[in-house]
Amino acid sequence: MTDEKDLKLVEKIKSEYTAKGEVQSQLDELKALDKKVKTPANIFAYTYGIIGTLVLGFGMCLAMKVIGDLMALGIVVGVVGIAMVCTTYPIFSKILQTRKEKYANVIIEKSDNILRNE
Repeated sequence: MTDEKDLKLVEKIKSEYTAKGEVQSQLDELKALDKKVKTPANIFAYTYGIIGTLVLGFGMCLAMKVIGDLMALGIVVGVVGIAMVCTTYPIFSKILQTRKEKYANVIIEKSDNILRNE
């Protein structure tokens, strides 16, 4: 029929689908909420920062006459890239703070519930 290895495999698969307990599921919910708060701000920061860096690099290439002979345009494009890179963190912080304020009550409530159960 089935040997001991098969039984252990069945137990392992079964444990993946059974409830982990109330405290563990609350902790998972808390982690998911925390991720939900931080993910959009992180995605914005990486995307905007990379685009700003590429714009700055393109401007530098134009200014140093690596691509064409458009030094004045390169300086303007480079300054735009510098502005984008410099504003990445303040915008990231604002997005993160806004999302934290939006979800603060729910996260604090779930945290308190977990701490009271321990």
